[in-house]
Amino acid sequence: MAELVAAINRNDRLYYVEARPVIADADYDRMYEELIRLEHDFPQFKDPNSPTLRVSGEPLAGFAPVRHDPPMKSLDKCYEKGELVAFDAFLRKELPDGGWHYVVEPKVDGVSISLLYEDRRLVRAATRGNGEVGDDVTQNVRTIRSIPKALPADAPDRLEVRGEVYMTRDGFVKLNAELDEAGRETFMNPRNACAGSLKQLDPKVVAQRPLDAVIYNAGGVGCDGFASHTELIATFRRWGFPVAPWSRVAATMDEAIAAIDELGANRHGFRFEIDGAVLKINERAFYGALGATAHSPRWARAYKYAPERAETVVRGITVQVGRTGVLTPVAELEPVELAGSVIARATLHNADQIAAQDIRVGDHVWLVKAGDVIPAIDGVLTEKRDLFVVPFVFPTACPVCGGAVARAAGEVAVRCINPACPAQLQRRLEHFCSRNALDIRSLGGRLADLLVEKKLVADPLDLFTLDYAALAELDVGEAGAPRKFGKNAANMRDAVEAARTASLERWLFAIGIPNVGVTVAKDIAAEHEKLSDLPASAVLRHVVANDAKKGKEREILPIKVEAAKAVLAFFDSPYGQTFRARLAALGIDPRRAARTVRTDGPLAGVGCVLTGTLSRPRGEYAKRIEAAGGIVQSAVTSKTRYLIAGANVGATKTAKARALGTEVIDEARLLELLG
Repeated sequence: MAELVAAINRNDRLYYVEARPVIADADYDRMYEELIRLEHDFPQFKDPNSPTLRVSGEPLAGFAPVRHDPPMKSLDKCYEKGELVAFDAFLRKELPDGGWHYVVEPKVDGVSISLLYEDRRLVRAATRGNGEVGDDVTQNVRTIRSIPKALPADAPDRLEVRGEVYMTRDGFVKLNAELDEAGRETFMNPRNACAGSLKQLDPKVVAQRPLDAVIYNAGGVGCDGFASHTELIATFRRWGFPVAPWSRVAATMDEAIAAIDELGANRHGFRFEIDGAVLKINERAFYGALGATAHSPRWARAYKYAPERAETVVRGITVQVGRTGVLTPVAELEPVELAGSVIARATLHNADQIAAQDIRVGDHVWLVKAGDVIPAIDGVLTEKRDLFVVPFVFPTACPVCGGAVARAAGEVAVRCINPACPAQLQRRLEHFCSRNALDIRSLGGRLADLLVEKKLVADPLDLFTLDYAALAELDVGEAGAPRKFGKNAANMRDAVEAARTASLERWLFAIGIPNVGVTVAKDIAAEHEKLSDLPASAVLRHVVANDAKKGKEREILPIKVEAAKAVLAFFDSPYGQTFRARLAALGIDPRRAARTVRTDGPLAGVGCVLTGTLSRPRGEYAKRIEAAGGIVQSAVTSKTRYLIAGANVGATKTAKARALGTEVIDEARLLELLG
């Protein structure tokens, strides 16, 4: 899961910020869905900063930032018809009185955009960015002829609409031909070309690109009076906005699925590329009642069409070792083109999958991009199997260090249990130095590999005793291109020294204890003065003991029991005791970050939780609450006085809060309390 999070974050930047993806969209979606599945099956390992909790992307440097209010969310995805049926069942449970219809529309494969009109004139266009903050691309969007620069007199004075900018299919082919003739790098696909065009700083260049748009949704203002989505779109069309040329209204899920199949059969007939269908409730009155998650509205889904597949041959199966020692098998394939990219490898996940599919070296297999994303073996063509092909035997020893491996009860993962394994150490070093940990930015994957390979580091704490003068002479170049680490060694030394005084929460996350992510580390640090208090922590032991209680005796505590058990187990282990002793020898005992609390403020000592869509950034409210002496919490507990609820908050959350004696208030009431 940690490796998936890192891979998704890396590809988010390549896709949204640099507009140069290195994997197909279908590969990304499959990776994303795999992470969602794992987080559902193993919630105790969920990273509080998981990309599934947020909308992907970041604002681009060079453009002014624009804050979206409300945020621009993405849609939850479905890949099977059964998931659509489950969505229908969910709606019928949430809305037992019925009374809604479905709308099916094409899912345009482009770049999400927000358009703001004031006095009925276009004043701002912004990309989605990370959902909260995007980039001001007004001048570039003004070059798109289909987007109206002024609205008719019956349109609202102030209006925000949202949609998708895309590059036409024919225009993409022509543009790539021109780039190729000029000896310049071509684009991978129309979506990539569209993103690359919008990020141009010169609008004259953008004006030459074949860009167009589809407007499909309301923004934050000007669209409250529409009863249905179809009425909204019809009005958009009348106001001069480009809208989808195809849509269907369905009274039942069966009709909606039929419409999705009809769209799929004609998906290649549009002037823009589509990668699925959008299914949403037509009656807008239900939107507020259903609300939204942190990532997606609960009244819509995106259905992704069945992936393409190709036949290839398994040339080998290699086994990789991750930071936590998990052995992950990877199929080495005869390279084959699939959905616009050449695939030579496919993750097999674990030994159980290999056994279940009976995948063998030498087999002919069907390769798919599940969800048009991550390469996956969909089946073995056993009729083509050679007589001498033998079953794959999963390693009984670590393929990197040769140490023992084990499989815990109830887990599918096989792990190397040697804490000194070089592969684990390399990835642990990267985690130890990551931005949310000790933030030692000079140490990346290449240097981590070299430090372990050269036996300069056998444990993350060795960074504090490393010979940085010698490190400056280390060759960190690629084969045939020698390059010394040089002055980077001094920068790294300074960063390591600064890490000595990093806060307890950062050190807790850096250690890499299972179940201890960024938010959990903060929760634990809030209850302890220093790291040396943790091995004998009465707070953590109370959390563990509380887990065994039943009924009313069981308390609602701010620290998760899985995290408490993991921290206690770590410091009780031989490695944990050695780690603690080394910290003491280094004179390091990380302390809780100092926090100034007003004892005379209007919210002195009062626990507050912020939830839902608020009119101002949560960080701004959090600072004001803390300035007033309040305590901002990540979850409602028995110590929470107020749940500040914005829009799109589910009834279950507020009911739970009231059951704990927590008062549910709105923003206006909060502002009154803040004075």
